[in-house]
Amino acid sequence: MSVMHLAQLNVAHLRAPVDSPALAEFVALLEPINDVADRAPGFVWRLKASEQDPTATTIHDYGDHLLINFSVWESLETLWNYAYRSEHLGVLRRRREWFLRMAEPYMVMWWIPEGRIPSLAEGMARLERLKAEGPSPQAFTFKDSYDSNEAVSRPAAAEARK
Repeated sequence: MSVMHLAQLNVAHLRAPVDSPALAEFVALLEPINDVADRAPGFVWRLKASEQDPTATTIHDYGDHLLINFSVWESLETLWNYAYRSEHLGVLRRRREWFLRMAEPYMVMWWIPEGRIPSLAEGMARLERLKAEGPSPQAFTFKDSYDSNEAVSRPAAAEARK
């Protein structure tokens, strides 16, 4: 069986334009928190807007105030450890200062073969699938997660439930 990695996408609606004074502190935290991610055990890849500017945010077609975080990790545990057991947690606890509360799912995870980098379009489609169908091996959350064996062994069953 091939080695699987965990892809994750999360989105947030900014309270103000990213270059506004209201988000200056958040923008200042981007470089140090991204550095924590880049050095975290189990980190594989993250979408970067710029190799030169660590505070640059990804430009996309999904809305001007939608901030996207998209990454790949070796396991669910390594992503959990970064999100909830590193300096990232302090920033996460302050998210209401910078982002609007979202009533629908804003984070999705799925398994991919080691070495594959998913596209942003795929990530957004997985998020839409989670919103429409709920958790499955193809689109899940920390609360309702699936291990990589389920994603590999159950794709046909998950597709049949559509």
